[in-house]
Order: sequence, then structure tokens, then C-alpha cells
Amino acid sequence: MVIGARRVFRLSLTIALSLALAYGLALDLPYFAPIFAFILCAAPKPPMGLKGLLGLTLVLVLTLGIGLLLIPVLMHYPFTGLLLVLLGLFFANYVALNLGKGPVGVLLAVGIAMIPAAGLLSFALATMLIVALVAGVALAVACYSVVYPFFPEDTDSAPPPDTPTPLQSSWLATRAALIVYPGFLLALINPTLYMPVVMKSLALGQQTSAIDARSAGRELIGSTLMAGLLSILLWLGLSIYPSLWMFFLWILLAAVYVSAKFYGVSPSRYPPTFWQNVMVTMLILLGPAVADSAVGKDVYAAFAVRISLFILVSIYAWLAVLLLDHLSERRRKNTLAVGALMERT
Repeated sequence: MVIGARRVFRLSLTIALSLALAYGLALDLPYFAPIFAFILCAAPKPPMGLKGLLGLTLVLVLTLGIGLLLIPVLMHYPFTGLLLVLLGLFFANYVALNLGKGPVGVLLAVGIAMIPAAGLLSFALATMLIVALVAGVALAVACYSVVYPFFPEDTDSAPPPDTPTPLQSSWLATRAALIVYPGFLLALINPTLYMPVVMKSLALGQQTSAIDARSAGRELIGSTLMAGLLSILLWLGLSIYPSLWMFFLWILLAAVYVSAKFYGVSPSRYPPTFWQNVMVTMLILLGPAVADSAVGKDVYAAFAVRISLFILVSIYAWLAVLLLDHLSERRRKNTLAVGALMERT
């Protein structure tokens, strides 16, 4: 099997297997597991060994601990707490972009944005969220270790990472933090309602780090609409025979399609970040929909609210990219003009 096909089937099976086990084990927020499976296992590399697993555990402890420490600060010193969250989001995106530690940056951003918002409503909710995050990450890593021997990676086939310059990384990290921050502020109002919006904002923050202003609208809004369409198709397919086995097969089918686009096996006019956002958004939409159906809520009304919020967040991210890139370009031109004037004098 060619290396591209191996990557597609490896990632797809990891996502579907982690989803099936998460729902089969009745974990809290089970859709976290396939999301982290995509985030942590998309890079074409072997599964982490004992040293990597210990490092990941340490990162989880630190990130979730930071989120817990921010709860009393936000309660008693709200302005300082809000500034610390904004700085923390910048640092998380800087780690992901400048240091090349994408998964570490994502986990840090999740801990900073989601844990404090949940803890302000209820410490029990924050504890449940921490358990769900740890269980989702552990299950994703375990599934990848099981699937990898069947679709191994060539030792010399991994592409070199495209690392931006430090100055560019700082600007992109600032842009990503400002995109995620409004989602965090919404979660402070009602964490149970707006927690999917935080996850969506985090995905958009990662996506905007690799796009320019000209293509931002098409990619950000287009990927959200594509994810909504795939979610509707999967839900209709699942409604024919609702069972965990069929849920696994439908997610596997969708993951194969998206992963093929993501790795470039199937030609696409959109970059990998577009399909990354499609997969994450699709899982964020499907997970709460399944939970709503289990407790008898109106799934279609809740889905309409979520997709509307996601589209609004995507529009905000697009406008933020346009404005911030315009300010950056204007500052660059002013700096060049001042430099040219000083040279003349």
C-alpha cells in the first residue's frame, strides 16, 4: 500500500476506533476522544513511546492545573484573570507555531480556555471536564498505538515541518489568541451552552495561523459549511439504523474522505487546514447532537443554534484576520517609509 493510503486509513481508523470506544465506555463528553485523535495523530510519525507518553502526561497536568489556578483569579480579580487568559492563549499559540509543538499548544489552549470557564459555573463541572479531557487524550493515544502497526510509516517519508520565522510566529500567535478569546468570553456567560463554541474557536485559531487575508473568508466559512453538510449527511445515515456499530462505520467513511483530502491523496483546491477544521467541526456538531437525542432534546433545533453560532464565529474570525492583517501591513509600510526618510536625511 502506498504511503498516502496508509496515512489515510491509519488516521481514519484511529478516529473511528476512539469514537466507538469512547461511546462504548460511556465516557463524559465522548466526542473529545476522536477530536484529540485527529489533533495528536495527524502528523505522519510513529506512536509516542514511554518517554513521549510521560511528557504528554506532564503537559496535561500542567495545562489543566493552570486552568484550575485561573478559576479563583477570575472570581476575585476578574480583570487580571481575563488578561492572564489572553496572555495564556498567546503563549499557547506561540508554543504551537514558533516551537513546533502543535499538540502541546492545543492542549495548553484547551486547558486555559475551557477549564476556567467551566469552573466559574461549578467546580464539579470543571472536574468532569478535566476527566473527559484526560480520558479522551489517553484513548486517542492508545488507539493510535493499536492501529499504527497495521499501517506503518516509512522512516524517510515524513515531510519536513514548515516552521515560520519568530516574528511571523509572534504575529500569528497574537492573531490566533484574539480569535479564540471571544469564544472564551461567551463561555463565561453559559459554559454548558457555549463550550462547543470554544472548541470551534480553538480550531479556527489553529486554522488562521496558516492562511492569508485573501483566502480567509472562503476557508473559514467554507470549512464550517462543509462540516455542517457532512454532519447532516451522517446524522441522516445514522438515523436509518442508530447503533454504535453504524456510528463507527459512518464516522470511518467520513474520516476516510476528509483524511484523503487532508493528506493530498485525493486532489483538493483547499489546503490541509481547511479539512482539519472540517473534521474537528463535524465532530463538535455530531457529539452534542448525539447527547441531545439521548436525553430527548430537539436535535434539529439545537443543531441549528450551534451551526449558526459556528458561522458567526467564523465570520468574526474572517473579519479579525482582515483587520489585523491590514493593521500589520499598514505598520510595515509606515516603518519602511520612516526608514527611507531617515536614509535620505
